[in-house]
Amino acid sequence: MENTTFMELIRQNPHAITSISNPTDEMKLLAVNKNGLMLKHIKNPTKTMKQAAFANNSRAIEYIENPTEEMMQKAIMASWTNLEYLKSPSELAIKQALNQSGWAIKYVKNPSESLQRLAVSKNYDALKFIKEPSEPVQLAAIQHSYEALRYIKAPSAQAERLAILQNERALQWINDLTKAKILEFLAINFLVIKLVMKEISVDELQQVLQIELAKETVAEKYVRDFLTYSTIDKQSPIMAIDRLRLLDQYGSRTAKRIAVDEKLKLL
Repeated sequence: MENTTFMELIRQNPHAITSISNPTDEMKLLAVNKNGLMLKHIKNPTKTMKQAAFANNSRAIEYIENPTEEMMQKAIMASWTNLEYLKSPSELAIKQALNQSGWAIKYVKNPSESLQRLAVSKNYDALKFIKEPSEPVQLAAIQHSYEALRYIKAPSAQAERLAILQNERALQWINDLTKAKILEFLAINFLVIKLVMKEISVDELQQVLQIELAKETVAEKYVRDFLTYSTIDKQSPIMAIDRLRLLDQYGSRTAKRIAVDEKLKLL
């Protein structure tokens, strides 16, 4: 078959290069110009062929040995998923990919803690690709969303507290939930009460409140949540607590000031 016929076959279907014995450089170049991934089937490609293949499809970098830094960066700029096809990615290429998507961490072998933190700061759920994240990595993820807790098999105590502080619903991802932890979390976020009402007594809740409301550093949100949560009330059949009396008796100046402001809001 004449070369012109082969060239026409390749032009119509670049996969035809795989069926041609001893293709010429012209045929090879045409094939990669039409489909860069055909570089996979070309032995000893020239620099021109590599460049043509890469220009056609950035994924062709998978079949380029020792790509230049410029090529790696261009591949990542085209798509962070191209990190998967870099056998020895540079630190710069890795960071470039992570800046696009934290999920790129799944293509990094033995990532450093700084790279892990970069990943979860971009996408908190990148945690699912990180084995045994350190506490700083856990906290970096949770700072973006309390839901990050669901992806941590063994969260640190500080990570649990931070998640609970952000949202009481984080409680659902804490497995070893003891009475001591429940009371600790109630001291962090009053609205945890919505999820543990049946687990504690009135006396236990009052003890937590007496300690927390007495603090001058008590958070404004904590006081307001306590005052506005209607299930807690002196007339409540579920959790009978006289909120105003408790505040008057144990509340710090800070807590009382917030309570007065809350009352004024309701007028």
